[in-house]
Amino acid sequence: MTQRGRATRSTGPAGRPRRSDGPRGADRSGAPRGDLNARRNRLREVIEPVVTAAGYDLEDLSVSRAGRRHVVRVIVDADGGINLDAVADISRAVSAALDAAEESGGDIVAGEYQLEVSSPGVDRPLTLPRHWRRNVGRLVKVTVRGDAGDRQLTGRITAADDERVELETDAGAAAHPYAELGPGRVQVEFSRLDDLADEDLGDDTDTDTDTDDDEDLEDEER
Repeated sequence: MTQRGRATRSTGPAGRPRRSDGPRGADRSGAPRGDLNARRNRLREVIEPVVTAAGYDLEDLSVSRAGRRHVVRVIVDADGGINLDAVADISRAVSAALDAAEESGGDIVAGEYQLEVSSPGVDRPLTLPRHWRRNVGRLVKVTVRGDAGDRQLTGRITAADDERVELETDAGAAAHPYAELGPGRVQVEFSRLDDLADEDLGDDTDTDTDTDDDEDLEDEER
């Protein structure tokens, strides 16, 4: 099973603050500090090539304020998922790219900021063909648009390509063009999570138990 998780990294040594040398109320490019959209666009120009070069997709990039600092959140994904080691590698690469961009062209984000790189959670909507493809086998809920009005549909993704997705419902299997679908939402299935957890714990649990038994036997012999 592919491990999906989150890694957080503050830019600069020990979260070193980033400070602008420009006039108060603006960064070095002259953009107002409140213009988060402009900052996001500048960040995307730096970050997206790094993520793409590493073989991943930049799923989302957001900039928000948290007190006196900004938080830059980067969501990346790939076919087959992305593990924690890959997330950490991308985080370091993105941080280095931001450092280089600031050294050559001034602050990307004025003032102190924190960089967070993570993989998508199950609560993220399915809006692109690759999102549906990467969730084949999962149960989803989606709004289907039609001439008679919209309707809610819950089904399991059995196949997906660049044009349509096939959903298995109680009424049977049917293919739906993406143009007819709203954002899909993955449904959490606790019974399947329990099965996956049991599979993951199987070998590790046995190994740990054997070790503990050996240690107990040595204690008794002493």
